Amino acid sequence: MAAETFALRVSKHDKTPMYRQLYRYIVREITSGSLAAGEKLPSKRRLAADLGVSVSTVDTAYQMLAAEGYVKAKPKSGFTVLHIERLDPPVRPAACVPSEPPRTKWAYDFDTGSVDTGLFPFKTWARIQRETVTGHPELLNHGARQGDENLRRAVAKYLHAYRGVLCAPEQIVVGAGIEYLMGLLARMFADSVFAVENPGYPRTARILHNSGAQVRYVPVDEGGMQIGSLQKSGAQIAYVTPSHQFPTGATMPAARRTELLRWAQEKPGRYVIEDDYDSEFRYDTRPLPSLQGMDPAGCVIYVGTFSKSIAPSMRVGYMVLPPEVLLRWRTQFGMYSSTVSRFEQQTLCRFMEEGHFARHLNRLRIAGRSRRDALTDALYRAFGRQGVTVHGGHTGLHLLVTVHGGAGERQLVQAAAQAGVRVGGLSDYYAPGTQGCPASTVVLGYSGMDEETLRKAADVLRRAWEAI
Repeated sequence: MAAETFALRVSKHDKTPMYRQLYRYIVREITSGSLAAGEKLPSKRRLAADLGVSVSTVDTAYQMLAAEGYVKAKPKSGFTVLHIERLDPPVRPAACVPSEPPRTKWAYDFDTGSVDTGLFPFKTWARIQRETVTGHPELLNHGARQGDENLRRAVAKYLHAYRGVLCAPEQIVVGAGIEYLMGLLARMFADSVFAVENPGYPRTARILHNSGAQVRYVPVDEGGMQIGSLQKSGAQIAYVTPSHQFPTGATMPAARRTELLRWAQEKPGRYVIEDDYDSEFRYDTRPLPSLQGMDPAGCVIYVGTFSKSIAPSMRVGYMVLPPEVLLRWRTQFGMYSSTVSRFEQQTLCRFMEEGHFARHLNRLRIAGRSRRDALTDALYRAFGRQGVTVHGGHTGLHLLVTVHGGAGERQLVQAAAQAGVRVGGLSDYYAPGTQGCPASTVVLGYSGMDEETLRKAADVLRRAWEAI
């Protein structure tokens, strides 16, 4: 192609650097087929003279083309166009991909995953984080793949003191939340069948499904997962929330825990995944020790998170693996880097070691008890004890409320939504189907609102439900 043609396609009035104009034009000519394979480009000196630019400008464009495989430099011969397959022109989609719908803004939100950001220890956390970032540049490098050792020591000490968990720091794996860790467990036990609670936390079953695991839904009663149904399910792995079953609030009694551990010990390859959900928030009775602390045979995988005790966006979870399972993890995932920032790990570690975490938990328990009492009292004042029954308030950060008077669960949820109040229906936690679900029962998470707001929300619910 003549140098004059190139000159017609670049402009000194364009603010784009001349070498980039030239580079882009030649790329278009090659990919469109206008410049054929084997064709020579004009010499650098001749093209520079025609364009009125320096030879180095043309050379820069040519070197970019050569580096990306559009042309080849031949000694004493210049630059030759290489063969490039032509691609079909892109097909425009019939319509733009819709953006994610905006989240509804509720006047009152009883979401079970919310926390009150006003209770977060901003000053203490910010101070520790600032000192960690500025004083420890070594944290920019990779750390231990299971999580930094001093954080694992702090977690092991906390779990032993508060939950009776018996483990060494070497058994702990730190990861970016329960969802990530459950995904690893699903892949570690890809040939096993997982039993999950019904009703239960629906995201757990979805994570297991998405990771290729087979899932069986096992009913729960007032004592947690039914062992007889578990035995019939054919599962090898049982996922349970024994300290505070979600969403029913049931606590698994000692006799049922023993049955569950005996089930796990009966056959090789059986394990119990103990999710110690909301165990920090027990108000009226002393908590039972963890299943893991009762297990002499190494059949319990203990998982936990700091989502409720610090913040949901703080993606720090952990699992305590029996030695045999730890070896399996190291074989499959031991080369993976930790998914939690080392700065975040070290901030959390100091927060725990210096006693701030224990004081923060105590503050959260006091607030949780006060909010539970405020919401319970407000509901009974609004509806009377003949109008509603409140369940599951001894532990955790949510209540189950059965509304008497004839309205169904969907009606209650929809009427609340129309009044600007977000509540969840208990049936949302049953799968498959809703067989056995108590009628007219909603789930109210109260950790995201203070006492006065909870009282106002209860009054709005009264007006909304009385109008059904």
